[in-house]
Amino acid sequence: MRTNRRTFMSTLAASLAAPSLLRARKTERYPIAFSTLGCPAWSWKTILEQADRLGYAAVELRGVAQEMDLTKVPEFSGSRLAATKKDLSALGIVISDLGASAVMHETGAAREKALDEGRRFIDLAHAMGVKYVRMFGDKIPPGDREAVIARVIAGFQEMAAHAKPAGVTVLMESHGDFTSSTDIEAVRSGVASDAFAVLWDAHHTFVDGHEPPAQTYAALGRWIRHTHLKDSTPSGTGRRYVLTGTGEVPVKSQVQVLASAGYKGYYCFEWEKKWHPEIEEPEVAFPHFARTITQYLKDAGVKPS
Repeated sequence: MRTNRRTFMSTLAASLAAPSLLRARKTERYPIAFSTLGCPAWSWKTILEQADRLGYAAVELRGVAQEMDLTKVPEFSGSRLAATKKDLSALGIVISDLGASAVMHETGAAREKALDEGRRFIDLAHAMGVKYVRMFGDKIPPGDREAVIARVIAGFQEMAAHAKPAGVTVLMESHGDFTSSTDIEAVRSGVASDAFAVLWDAHHTFVDGHEPPAQTYAALGRWIRHTHLKDSTPSGTGRRYVLTGTGEVPVKSQVQVLASAGYKGYYCFEWEKKWHPEIEEPEVAFPHFARTITQYLKDAGVKPS
């Protein structure tokens, strides 16, 4: 009995001492993700721990610990990058995409800065083994529509040309003045590269583009590789982000449209805490999204993997 007890206690101690990274590998997860825009104060270690604890399958990188330029984050460069990739693999967590700030409507020095950032993020994605880098078309100033769209197309063509040999795809987000599926499709078809696709921010196409989810997906679905989901209500002349399922955005319908079409990407929570510090803390919003979207996915017939 003493030997058996000693063996049992030794085995238990070894199990408890084993890194959580290794124990988490067998966990089945629904295809949910969160953007680090929602947790601007979290360290890289906290991001990984919370993603694992809450059952997220992926993380979208949009800044870490207040550093928005991912190429300057210590964990993503030099000798530390290999350890970061090992930790992600052990947890079974994927980096869905890198979120750059690069905008393609700019001119002059601002344009060169944007293109340089885009290239650096593409190179980092290649080094990290990440499939996608998100960028923006962004603004269409009044009276200059055709010229701006042509300039946006040219910028994305340059980005796609840099991304293709690296095995990376550049994603244009439905954001800013590009929330109409007609405008987004004009850019997509103009770029005409298999290294260029769409990130569907389903909030913006509904709230700003005034499109029902099924309409947007019918126009863009073939090229949607990633999604941003969030909810909001009117607030003064603008809107306030609220916990998923408590506002006016048809998030459940958006999930159903994606799932019924066989969408294979992640359902990503973009909680804009970095830009709106007054909204709920990630410790509240992230577990709420995980519970809510998991139920939406179950209702839509999506299985964990």
